[in-house]
Amino acid sequence: MRLTVVGNPGNRRVDLFTRAVLAAGLPRPQVLPWADVLTGAAPPEAGVVVRIDSPGEDAEVDRLLRRSASPARHGELIGLADTYAGLLRGLDRVAAGGAELLNDPADVAVLCDKRRCHARLSAAGVPVPAALPPVHGWAQLRSAMAAARWSRVFVKPAHGSSAAGVVALAVARGRVQAITTIETTPDGLFNSLRPRRYTDETEVAAIVDRIAGDGLHVERWLPKAGLGDRVVDLRVVAVAGRPTHAVVRAARGPLTNLHLGNARGDLAELRAAAGPAAWAAAMETCERVARCFPRTLQVGIDLMFLLGWRRHAVAEVNAFGDLLPGVLADGRDTYAEQVRALTDGRWTRWRSASGREPTHVGAAGREVLACAV
Repeated sequence: MRLTVVGNPGNRRVDLFTRAVLAAGLPRPQVLPWADVLTGAAPPEAGVVVRIDSPGEDAEVDRLLRRSASPARHGELIGLADTYAGLLRGLDRVAAGGAELLNDPADVAVLCDKRRCHARLSAAGVPVPAALPPVHGWAQLRSAMAAARWSRVFVKPAHGSSAAGVVALAVARGRVQAITTIETTPDGLFNSLRPRRYTDETEVAAIVDRIAGDGLHVERWLPKAGLGDRVVDLRVVAVAGRPTHAVVRAARGPLTNLHLGNARGDLAELRAAAGPAAWAAAMETCERVARCFPRTLQVGIDLMFLLGWRRHAVAEVNAFGDLLPGVLADGRDTYAEQVRALTDGRWTRWRSASGREPTHVGAAGREVLACAV
């Protein structure tokens, strides 16, 4: 098997996948830098199996994706729609050589647009939070919330990731509260690792209006179940249609992403709180999510149990959501699990069972989750 990784050299995602490939006794994969893809490098040829990894965490790649003359300032929220357009161009270039892609470009295009992803999941019967019709600024948002009689929503950039630009908004009795990672300056918006609380409506309106230019997706804020004094949700990674790894994200606020200083929770405790029936139903939902993207080897699913633990919903699905350091199932991390799926035929069987082969141009059991360590 000839493997190539499209990624940023030296990035831990690329390094962890390479380590898993070598541990399986396979030849070291070639790394095709995103920067080279975006500046005209030849794509992988037919006969090569290609993993496309995240283009993030590289200022020059970000500049190339946005087709900007200068890099963004550190943490700056800028050009999210342009970045998405650049990603699609890059995917088309990677696919043009006829290689077998483990991330289907058409699937990635949906996964990286929260509006399209929500629509696909909803059409498939996956439980998701209700969403507002398209809104393009603060005035429309307030009007749509009033029409829906919603007092709490999550306002999400259509193409954001890692909670960048997300606003958890509550409106009650004429008062506004917004919790977000956004830090405002006179000449830009910046993503911070420390969530901030804004209560001045004029300031909140200005934030929403500024992020609306790149597209918004607005969902109803559903109350999550909690353990102890923290609310919790899950990142579940499904490989070849099967949920294999999960990590509990526990937070005292509405934004649970671990990189924001939140804690990993106890998976066994969460499963006990949910109970066998609710847990099995949630894992069945994860399988249904994976079937929405049958030409893609892995997806990262953000799943939340709601208050009372009887119901659950999928908040997001991530194209590059398999970075769960230290989370093992049967002794394998998420990358080793993907390599195993490639070598033991599971990927081929699952793809064939879906009835859809992966596109080459610009397209099980539930008791498998082990503990997070």
